[in-house]
Amino acid sequence: MTENYSEIINEVVEQFGKDRSRLMDITRAVHAKLGYLPEEAIGLIPKALGIHRVEVRDMASFYAFFSREPQGRTVIRLCNSVVERMKGADAVAKAFEKAAGIKFGQTTADGMLTLEYTACIGLSDQAPAALVNGTPLTNLCPADVPAIVQALKAGKSPRELPQARVDLNLRQPGPVIFAPMQRGAAVRRALNMSPEEVIKEMNASRVRGRGGAGFPTAMKWDFCRKAEGGAHYIVCNADEGEPGTFKDRVILAQCPDLVFEGMTVAGYALGAVEGLVYLRAEYEYLLPSLEQCLAKRRSLGLLGENICGLEGFNFDIRIQLGAGAYVCGEESALIESLEGKRGAPRDRPPFPVQKGYKNEPTAVNNVETLCCAARIMEKGAAWFNAIGTKDSTGTKLVSVSGDCEKPGVYEIQYGMSVDALLQLVGGQNAQAVQMAGPSGQCLAPKDFGRSICFEDLPTGGSVIVFGPQRDVLECMHQFLEFFVEESCGWCAPCRAGTTLMCKMVEKVLEGKGTRNDLRQIETLGNTIKTMSRCGLGQTAANPILTTLRNFSNLWDAKVRSEDYVAPFDLKKALQEACAVTGQKPHAEE
Repeated sequence: MTENYSEIINEVVEQFGKDRSRLMDITRAVHAKLGYLPEEAIGLIPKALGIHRVEVRDMASFYAFFSREPQGRTVIRLCNSVVERMKGADAVAKAFEKAAGIKFGQTTADGMLTLEYTACIGLSDQAPAALVNGTPLTNLCPADVPAIVQALKAGKSPRELPQARVDLNLRQPGPVIFAPMQRGAAVRRALNMSPEEVIKEMNASRVRGRGGAGFPTAMKWDFCRKAEGGAHYIVCNADEGEPGTFKDRVILAQCPDLVFEGMTVAGYALGAVEGLVYLRAEYEYLLPSLEQCLAKRRSLGLLGENICGLEGFNFDIRIQLGAGAYVCGEESALIESLEGKRGAPRDRPPFPVQKGYKNEPTAVNNVETLCCAARIMEKGAAWFNAIGTKDSTGTKLVSVSGDCEKPGVYEIQYGMSVDALLQLVGGQNAQAVQMAGPSGQCLAPKDFGRSICFEDLPTGGSVIVFGPQRDVLECMHQFLEFFVEESCGWCAPCRAGTTLMCKMVEKVLEGKGTRNDLRQIETLGNTIKTMSRCGLGQTAANPILTTLRNFSNLWDAKVRSEDYVAPFDLKKALQEACAVTGQKPHAEE
């Protein structure tokens, strides 16, 4: 068997030019061929690349989509994120277990099916949803499951299933992202200017990053262009893993040309010869259409050598697939992953614009930001400035899901109030709104008059609506569990702090907490927020901290008294042992 592994691995390594920075692609290809990563393969890959075994083991152990154990021919990954559970994912999970005859985390005895849970897959607007060998199935219900399992066991392709469809749910297009475009218009206008003039145009537009942080795009490009290095890179961050976010999926499906147009403009401005799209593994099904779009642009002279006839402007784009890790949405973790490493955030400084991909100056921009850049270059900074507010120019895409009548993607102008958005999506009866996903803040009705903009309520795009019937605090607990699972484990405040906080919250939700517990939770949350190394840890406590502030009445209703309450139930803890021994717990005596 080892000889067969050796032949497969050598072939894959040769396919990627024995390039150590392509370790992610190499490992993905080996995993696809073998169905998992056996120990022999983990030993042979570094031998073929001339690197240490620990480098492969370290990387492979980090990502959720790499399995060290054999899996079934068909792997069903059911999303169990908060919105999915709101829409019935737990009942769908039970139906899968019954139909397959196994529990989640197990593989059928015949090796046909594996059941796994996965975090948000960018389909919250059509939940419950699952990925079956990478093919998305949407709007699942328990009644669908027996036929799905039967078809898969019979060898039917997931793509043939009636649930294998993804709706765009583009509810409201706007003038910037989803307006008609003329392919190449932005690139041609940019090439009639100097790179410095392109950056000045971006600066005049006052466009800010749409990924959440809101850093001025022109400033990032300027820093990157001026940084010393043998090469410069533009990276498109298409790793939208924030639960409830799916706007980039719609952009990449509907108008990938606009994204690549923006990357090409950026490449010209930065003096880059290569651009990279980091596409999350959950969106692998979009890869064929994206590659077709790139091929079309190359055939039209919009990518490759001497673009649009400009001698010396050589620029192309490569798509890199991830392997399932929320933290890779952070730009330095993303760069580590691009280089074939575990996606652990880097210490800063130096910043990516100084030392990024391959230790060279790198600008990392969100999908939506690059679309804005293309439009600004096509239509001008003055046009862009006329949309939005004084400090938040242009439009914003929001992904709306949860308890509303019309979930989907909306292109709104900055400055719209939360209340107006709720009216638009049919969520007027909202008890709470999670703005900017779990890493954002949970808003009470008293805040629904606030505006969606950088001056007031910034958001990367996720808007989750909670109706009056929802247990908001339990949903926040599930968000915290998500952060515990997704922590890279590098720093103690995030690694240990989120776990401890989760246990403390569970104690309160079980009715065993006191007001002192709430004070301790708040203190711990603020410690995690201020002491964590990267953005994940710095925002991980937000679901709890913002509800402690905005929904104090819900927390107050959970606590019992100021007296000490044991964090666990001794009688319950002894039940299993007593059942085995036939004894009664002394706690009853």
